[in-house]
Amino acid sequence: MKSSSGLHFIGLDHVRALAVLMVFAWHFTHAAGAYPETFEGAPAVFPLALFDEGHTGVALFMVLSGYLFAKLLDGKQINYLAFFWNRLIRLAPLLVLVLILAGIVKHAQGERLGAYVANLAKGFVVPAWPNGAWSITIEMHFYIALPLLIYLSGRCKWAPLVLVAAAIALRTIIFLMVGEVEYLAYYTIVGRIDQFALGITAFSYRHIFTGSHLSAVGILTAFTVGFWMFDFAGGYYGTGRNPLWIILPTAEAVAYSSLIAYYDTSFRLRSAGISWAFSKIGEYSYSIYLLHTFFVVELAEFVHRHVMDISNFYVALAWSFVCFTLMIPIGFISFVYVEGPFLRLRRVYTRPDARVGQYGDSLLA
Repeated sequence: MKSSSGLHFIGLDHVRALAVLMVFAWHFTHAAGAYPETFEGAPAVFPLALFDEGHTGVALFMVLSGYLFAKLLDGKQINYLAFFWNRLIRLAPLLVLVLILAGIVKHAQGERLGAYVANLAKGFVVPAWPNGAWSITIEMHFYIALPLLIYLSGRCKWAPLVLVAAAIALRTIIFLMVGEVEYLAYYTIVGRIDQFALGITAFSYRHIFTGSHLSAVGILTAFTVGFWMFDFAGGYYGTGRNPLWIILPTAEAVAYSSLIAYYDTSFRLRSAGISWAFSKIGEYSYSIYLLHTFFVVELAEFVHRHVMDISNFYVALAWSFVCFTLMIPIGFISFVYVEGPFLRLRRVYTRPDARVGQYGDSLLA
């Protein structure tokens, strides 16, 4: 999708598409608790653990946010009022619609609307919004912190790493005090700040990853093997009191930030054919992400009850890819008619920084 300044990074749209596919597959294969596929064990084909534990797609989204904003703001002066306005009209229209639809569904199921509305008010501070919208709360907290992160990374490219070290230390202290840190690591900025910060850092050092094909394969292999071991140990639903959650957000951030920087800088991607089609899925990813929860459980149950048994993980995963295609036209309609009209209200919020040198390197860095 084009930014307010007219820039379009097709490779980053590919990353968005992959992230939303991972989340959809996670919800489809484990649609209702352990149905149709149980949470026990891990697929023998170890890279598929990223789909069996597809919640990691949320981490990929958040690393991408850090990387993308570092890319958009590099060497620029920022009008933060215009920036926050753009983020508001980018996220709020569809978010409000989804919260209203979720409220209607909950009311039809007998839930008191007063309790639901009170929960929505909490959602600005804690992850209380339904349908995956809890992650938007984290994004908002990141936007508030972004001016400071950009300023510090402009003064010193290593500054985000200090923030990551502080976050790891905080999670360690919390774990030692209460015996678990999974909730904060997964659902709040306490864990997710690593992913935004390392996304920013990866952009600063993107040249290291350019054309490093063997390194990229090594990072991807090591991460998928590690995530397979996490999946085998119980994954999201079986490691709640495991100290692994102290560093899991960091491990996701290191792998994803490295691979995003590699993919973004190592290939010339065409806006045609399969590349174009996959980028369009990325363009609709916000709509697919927020809307798929209205359909995904019913889709899995329909296939399982009326088409074929999908209690086998590989069969369920294959069907998740098939059913994901049904979300693409829904994402398109939402993008055009819900998101699109408001996107025309965006303002340009950057201008070249006079302190940036001839080759685009900040003189403060």
